[in-house]
Amino acid sequence: MQSHAAVVAAALAIASAASARIEAETLHFVPQRFYNTYSFAHPPALHVKPGDRVVTKTIDAAGVDWDGKSVATGPNPQTGPFYVDGAEPGDMLVITFERLETNRATAYSGSLLSPYTVDPTAIAARVDRDAKRLTWTIDKARGVATLDQAEIQPGGMVLPLHPMLGCVGVAPARKEAISTATPGAWGGNMDYAGMGAGAKLMLPVNEPGALLFLGDGHARMGEGEVAGTGLETSMDVEFTVDLVKKKAIGWPRLESATHVMVLGSARPLLEAFQHATTELQKWLMADYGFTERGAQTFMGQAAEYEIANVVDPNFTVVAKIPKQLLPRR
Repeated sequence: MQSHAAVVAAALAIASAASARIEAETLHFVPQRFYNTYSFAHPPALHVKPGDRVVTKTIDAAGVDWDGKSVATGPNPQTGPFYVDGAEPGDMLVITFERLETNRATAYSGSLLSPYTVDPTAIAARVDRDAKRLTWTIDKARGVATLDQAEIQPGGMVLPLHPMLGCVGVAPARKEAISTATPGAWGGNMDYAGMGAGAKLMLPVNEPGALLFLGDGHARMGEGEVAGTGLETSMDVEFTVDLVKKKAIGWPRLESATHVMVLGSARPLLEAFQHATTELQKWLMADYGFTERGAQTFMGQAAEYEIANVVDPNFTVVAKIPKQLLPRR
């Protein structure tokens, strides 16, 4: 039987949690200024508290907004930064994407496989070498994007929408300012097709307030980003933020309905693979009760991998474990 003190403590904890939920706000933010670097030096666009929901917008990778106006320059102009009250270096920031939707009727894409994705002889054998930017029509009612250019493909193309964000990052460590074209330990331009609604992203906090940036919306994108783009467009975004104090992580972690994942970024691709694998082992040991050898043994039979991008200054590899195989925490 619980002691009176334990019962009182539990009641106080419940009351405190309820109070925190009551105090959480929904904040609406329409960006006016955008940034092309992840950096501690950019002034906060908005202060948010753990538990808050933010309703905002992003522009496309070339700087065109939801009204079709060019309001910034590329690459990947970012909305933010959002200053998370109470976030300190050594904490872990948790971003849950509650809603991602396209907010205009067009997107653009590349139309050539990028140099790192094919054999050099395949590039030399190309007959059509022009880097043509293609315009797609977005039909939200039907849930599809359509390409109607017979000279590209007779009969056109129709693909289902799968909105995701190519860029989500915080201010990097060591006071660095890093291009929004680049992914790394701070997140950034990871270009992972799984960064959609319902995903929960965990990022290391390197600066007070974390300074969260996001952008580079895609109506959909194939894994690997092999043509150098997704279907680039502007987005309506809703997300919530939370904070885990004194929970240092080395690389972005992601949780979906089916998997836990780590995103490692570097060149060469092998190094990105190694970062993701190393961080996944650490996660299994820290949060799922695995011993050092146990985690390695388990990963040898349960790990899955995806290539998120092979076109950015750093490539990104996703190491993942099906949640159904994990022991309960």
